[in-house]
Order: sequence, then structure tokens, then C-alpha cells
Amino acid sequence: MRVLVTGGTGLIGSALCTSLFRDGHQPVVLSRRPEAARARLGDGVEVVRWPGGEQLPAAVLQEVQAVVNLAGENIGAGRWTAARKELIMESRKEVTRNLVLAMVGAGERPKVLVNASAVGYYGPRGDEEVTEEDAPGDDFLARVCRAWEEEARRAEDLGLRVVILRFGLVLAREGGSLPRLVRSFRFFLGGPLGSGRQWVSWVHLEDALGLIRLALEEEGLAGPINVTAPQPVRMEELARILGRVLGRPSRLRLPAGVLRLALGEMAEMLLTGQRVLAERTLRAGYSFRYPGLEAALWDLL
Repeated sequence: MRVLVTGGTGLIGSALCTSLFRDGHQPVVLSRRPEAARARLGDGVEVVRWPGGEQLPAAVLQEVQAVVNLAGENIGAGRWTAARKELIMESRKEVTRNLVLAMVGAGERPKVLVNASAVGYYGPRGDEEVTEEDAPGDDFLARVCRAWEEEARRAEDLGLRVVILRFGLVLAREGGSLPRLVRSFRFFLGGPLGSGRQWVSWVHLEDALGLIRLALEEEGLAGPINVTAPQPVRMEELARILGRVLGRPSRLRLPAGVLRLALGEMAEMLLTGQRVLAERTLRAGYSFRYPGLEAALWDLL
């Protein structure tokens, strides 16, 4: 299977390309910096240059059976100024819109679009259990996810099967949030953020990849699926388990006021959460390799 991937040099995208190539598929990565992408991804991955903001030529989709869209400005890369919030929103909408427009002109269209989103779609929900059937929230991240998903679902009008991946916190040794958390614990500065009572819906990178592969290969699967482990945890439990795995204390709480002062509006992403259940994921027959947090952390650390 020839699979077009956007965001292919990111944490999830690069691991996905490796997984696809290892299993005999041909990943094709769209990149604004093709030389750097080739150096990162290796010879087994085809890289196509695509300057942002330009219409994607329909020819790029030639002989492509599937598209995985993971592209978007990193939401944690800087304080959420008005300009940065616009970049976070528009980077996702623009890439997805251009992909769908290219499909309109393609002679033979891909069969499936697997499009990223996030559990931020649901907004802060306290202790409420949330599934794919629940309505979206109305904070900034919820609006971003909703707009992103709407652009992707336009491909349904072209006859594509569209799967929306609502990612939780992806745990990986190579990048993302986990190495930053580990660093603070190694220096005896680890502990929960804010009250510690907020829920964290997480997933091991290996299961995140497994669910992307399920979305690509399971022809009966369409619509949103939560890419989260079956056992979400509170922040205080995450800190406690991480401290136990690393052999470090986990009692140094970072107050909410300090986080808000340092990060502004972005702090709310860390201080609130969602108790997300992988209902459709389990119903589709996926068997998690790491359903529980402690086993996941022992594997990664």
C-alpha cells in the first residue's frame, strides 16, 4: 500500500513511516524541508517537497491508496498569543483543506483519509466519562479540533472513508511530554501539576501506531476514534507511578497559579483534562498492548 503522510517528521509520523516500511508498504512524506526529512527518515521513505500555502498538485496522489494527515503547528511550542493561536488553527485547516482539494482533481482517489485530532475536542469535562459520541467543548482547543475535523470530513463527499484520530497524551521515549517529565523527576523536582485531580487520557506510542494501522486497514471503521488507553489516570496518579518507576519522590506539586503566570492560557490545557474512554476503539476489536500506565512506563523507561 502506498501511503501519503503529512507531519511525517514528527514523533508519531516518523514512527509510523518506519512501521509502514518495515511491513512492506511505501510511505510518501510531504515536507517543506525535504533534505532534512530524508536525513531523518532514511532511504526507505519517499519524500516530496510541498511549500506550505500552495495548492497540492493532484499528481502527488497518483497511485496513493491512503492518506494520513498528522500535520499541524505544535500547540506546546510557545505561549498562546493571538498570532500563535491563529497559526495553530490555520496550520491544521490549511493542510487538510489542500489535501481534500487535491483529491477533487485526482484521477484515481485514495480510499481512506486518516486525520489527526485530539481529545481536546471534548473540552474540560471534570470527572465525566467521555466517549466518541459526546459533543465537543467550546474552549480554544475544542474549536481547533472541531474545525480540523470538519475540513477532513469534506473528503466523505468524494467517496473516501474518513477516520478521525482523537489522540490523548502520547507517551514515547523519543519525544513529546514524557522526556520533559522524566527530567524534572531525575532532578528531584517531580510531582503533579495544579490540584493533581485532573484526568490524563494517555496512550503508549506503540498503541497509537497500532490504532493508525487499524484505521488504515479496517474497511468497516469510519468516523472518530479515541486514541487513548482504556485506563485514564488522574495527574496525581501519573506522578506517583512515574516516581515509582524512576525511584524518585513525586510530592513536589507545581501550583496552578505558577503555571498560569508562566504559560498564560496554555496552562489550562495542563490544569484541566478529560476522562476519555476508548469505546469505539475496543468495539473495533483492537487489543491494547499497554492498557495500564505502569506497564507502559516500565517499557518506555
